[in-house]
Amino acid sequence: MTDNALLPDLERLCDDALSALSPVYDAAEYALRTAVTVDGRINADAFDDHQFAAHGFAWFTTYVTALGQMKAWASRLKDQDKFGTLEHLILQSAFGEYLAQIIGGIPMSQGEIIRLSTLGVADNLIASLAANPSVATLAQYGNSDAARRAIATEIEDSLDTGRFGETGLEDETLDMVRDQFRRFVEEKVSPHAHGWHERDELIPIEIVTEMSELGVFGLTIPEEFGGLGMGKTAMCVVTEELSRGYIGVGSLGTRSEIAAELIRLGGTEAQKEHYLPKLASGEILPTAVFTEPNNGSDLAHLRTRAVKDGNTYKVTGNKTWITHAARSDLMTLLTRTNPDEAGYRGLSMLLAEKPRGTDDNPFPADGMSGGEIEVLGYRGMKEYELSFDGFEVPTENLLGGEEGQGFKQLMATFESARIQTAARAVGVAQNALEIGMRYAKDRIQFSKPLYAFPRVYGKVAWMVVETMIARQLTYFSAFEKDQDIRCDIEAGMAKLLGARVAWSNADNALQIHGGNGYALEYQISRVLCDARILNIFEGAAEIQAQVVTRGILGR
Repeated sequence: MTDNALLPDLERLCDDALSALSPVYDAAEYALRTAVTVDGRINADAFDDHQFAAHGFAWFTTYVTALGQMKAWASRLKDQDKFGTLEHLILQSAFGEYLAQIIGGIPMSQGEIIRLSTLGVADNLIASLAANPSVATLAQYGNSDAARRAIATEIEDSLDTGRFGETGLEDETLDMVRDQFRRFVEEKVSPHAHGWHERDELIPIEIVTEMSELGVFGLTIPEEFGGLGMGKTAMCVVTEELSRGYIGVGSLGTRSEIAAELIRLGGTEAQKEHYLPKLASGEILPTAVFTEPNNGSDLAHLRTRAVKDGNTYKVTGNKTWITHAARSDLMTLLTRTNPDEAGYRGLSMLLAEKPRGTDDNPFPADGMSGGEIEVLGYRGMKEYELSFDGFEVPTENLLGGEEGQGFKQLMATFESARIQTAARAVGVAQNALEIGMRYAKDRIQFSKPLYAFPRVYGKVAWMVVETMIARQLTYFSAFEKDQDIRCDIEAGMAKLLGARVAWSNADNALQIHGGNGYALEYQISRVLCDARILNIFEGAAEIQAQVVTRGILGR
């Protein structure tokens, strides 16, 4: 490690940089709010007209919040006497790179760069930020080649230990949980995941059963209903490790998380007592049935109808992108129970039971049929299109027992679902990092490992840094949720950034592989395909940006 890698007085530099960002952030928010406000209220048409800036503001907010959480992470580690050389390097690189991007332009996606000038920040304020001594020092030296080389040296043995920097969790139980699931993944998931992907087959039911025994499906369900009663932070730790092995395994818990949250928050007591213990034990495998072919995220125009006929609802309509639909036993089915009520108010959620399908007959229920959607990645649970034609659901399975509450009930689950998705992204990002690093260390070119070359170790080092940034932002949203603090904005930011980091890590890890990365036999080809979906499902990046900015302006 070189002597000049570590920036001295880092804590002060970071504090100064955050202070310097504050007036810039206020100016950007004021400019955007002024642009989209008509007659004292946020105007939808004006918001759409300024969509690029509005979504860019979400990214700017995400960067500023992420840096704040990295500083908080470092402070916790210092209190625990765990802030070592690697953590110092991660912190300075995070601040150095993100500050440089804020000044020069933040990538929202390939080819879409948001600049402070586009956000309406005055030139003199931008110049003042760039000239701030602490900001300038961090931007110039924080993520230097010396720092990246030092990070690469510090993590030399991390593939064996699984440690790429202290997580900052102040709970030994969570560290034990992480270790338990890491062992499970190393033994039961990682050696087989690529084969499941190549054969395009469902994750073996034996794995699902073992996950049930480990408590995955009841992790956040209250103990009174047979769950473990743990918080969202624990959910993040478990999901991250499972997704590090295979995104499909990490996503199995998402179905139960969504269904349990819907029932716990919106169900009748009878529905809670009946369904929650079965979800917790894994006896019931659920699936979320919300999306329709022509609507996507536009649920206000949902068309699937549920008409009451005596003691049953008869469901007619089409749904798409339904994950794990064939193997599931319970559908949380969003329908329109009042065709005369336009928009969200006519929607209701049904707890629709169905028989579990087989390979030969995936949808044996009367009034229901479906077909598989072939996909690039994320194959372990499979995706389906569903058609309903008079499919019957007992009226007692109307969630909460009151019609017209479906959208409100669904919205109440979005925070948890997006936190869980952010944790999946962190796990995929970590997997890509480890695969890329292992190949770089094993592959000999020009008489030395690829890992010895700056363009290679630099990629790995930045993966380490940005994965930690995404992790800390995800933990932040989970901390808030565990304290019953509204965190829709924070969860949206975590999902927004985590998805980009997963894709970036996978793309860089494939680049390290060179031509071999393009071969199907190499794991990174799968991870790249798996990573791509994270920017789309549970709300595409554009939707996340919309949610974040509308939420901030609405506060």
